[in-house]
Amino acid sequence: MLIAKMPEIGTVTGAQAAALTGLAPVAHDSGTLRGKRAIAGGRHALRHVMFQAALVTAHHNASMKTFADRLRKAGKPHKAIITAVARKLVTIANALCKSRQKWIAATA
Repeated sequence: MLIAKMPEIGTVTGAQAAALTGLAPVAHDSGTLRGKRAIAGGRHALRHVMFQAALVTAHHNASMKTFADRLRKAGKPHKAIITAVARKLVTIANALCKSRQKWIAATA
């Protein structure tokens, strides 16, 4: 789904890939007022697919589980944790496509 809905993958930066999927934070600032950041824009269907993939990854992938646990201990809300995992998945996929490498799971 990621490659089908985002043919630019591997040719853009990690931040651009996150923005294309709608997983990059958008600032709601005006002058000196600093608003809340939220994810928005991008490709709606792709964002939902990545969110579901992040739910599974946060529980079953060892390195992502460690990342999610660290955010959980820092007091982040559940949705923010899953969004961070989804964004990390997109940036990893982008980097793997850019370098033309396969995912190699870390061994203990």
